[in-house]
Amino acid sequence: MLVSALPSDAAPAAGDRAVLLTRRSPLDSVIATTKGDDGTTGLLFGGDRIAKDDPRTEAYGTIDEAVAALGLARANLGAKRRTGTLGPSLGGLADLILRFQRELFVVGAELATNPEAWDRLEDGRTRVSAAMVEAVNTTLQEAEASITIPTEFVVPGETITSAALELARTILRRAERRAVALRRAGQVPGEHLVPYLNRLADLLWVLARAAEQAESRRATPARREPRQGSRSRTAAEPRGDAP
Repeated sequence: MLVSALPSDAAPAAGDRAVLLTRRSPLDSVIATTKGDDGTTGLLFGGDRIAKDDPRTEAYGTIDEAVAALGLARANLGAKRRTGTLGPSLGGLADLILRFQRELFVVGAELATNPEAWDRLEDGRTRVSAAMVEAVNTTLQEAEASITIPTEFVVPGETITSAALELARTILRRAERRAVALRRAGQVPGEHLVPYLNRLADLLWVLARAAEQAESRRATPARREPRQGSRSRTAAEPRGDAP
């Protein structure tokens, strides 16, 4: 769970951080409360508990997975920095990834909020804002301008960093699909959450290509024999229509 932002059987409601450090469960643990042993979990700002396989739990749990996958990319960049093998083109990527990890906590908080408390959500803190979407748009445009876009579907795996970014992208697409279903059911508070996920997944694809090219690696095309005369814009991911 995203303990610092999302509710769970392992964390108190928002605003009760001190309780987490002092209250002990029957297991004498500051993490495990045993409340989730019945298969339920809490929502942000309280309210009725929901099943752990509820579509909302599935959605913000998938966001949690994406944050962890981004952590793999950031950890690899950190290892390169410590060993002196981080190229100048990759210098700012770790900070950018950390920014998106933190922003995904906002996404998770919005998805995990009790509907009765939607009026308590704050833009940029517990609800995705228009400014967050616009910032991703800006970064996407800048990143696209800095790389050579492949002209084919590509196979992930040229570098550890790019592969981790691709993993995060595919998880984020799954989160987006879950969020679309929730929005259709009227269970997404704000209008910017789904566009944010869509645009960020686009950006992660571009950043994966940037990570490859920063290490002088070319993306591996999905076809054994590349298409002849293909157009310069990729068919792979940048416009968000791929699964």
